[in-house]
Amino acid sequence: MREYEKLWLHYLESKGWKPTLPRRRILEAVFSLHEHFDAEQLHARLQKSHQGISLATVYRTLPLLVEAGLIQLSLRFSSRDVYEHIYGHPRHIHWLCQICGQVQETDLDNIGAALQKEARKLKFQADETNIQVRGVCWKCQSSDNESQ
Repeated sequence: MREYEKLWLHYLESKGWKPTLPRRRILEAVFSLHEHFDAEQLHARLQKSHQGISLATVYRTLPLLVEAGLIQLSLRFSSRDVYEHIYGHPRHIHWLCQICGQVQETDLDNIGAALQKEARKLKFQADETNIQVRGVCWKCQSSDNESQ
């Protein structure tokens, strides 16, 4: 059993909930993805291989996965919540193009030390860091320049 599966089972057990087949399949699908996803994309992926898991079940399970510390709500774009699995992955910055919706990631290392220093100064215990930078990617900037 993989470590994230153990954590998921422990989380469900701590809440008194059962590790139902749909919950296990959703967990498997999430950890098979290596990109950002929303509930509808995850549901579509599940429908290809596992019939019978409703979109409502996906929507109900995602907050549980967040609370268990296995995924995070990475960003909100075009009125939809976008997630990614974080267990075993380094924290990073999301660069979101407001025109094409492309998401790029870079390490948090360069500013992580500055954030920790600020937290110490404020006597603040930081449990989670989620940084989003919104703007226009180089491709869309080039497209804008070409059309003018």
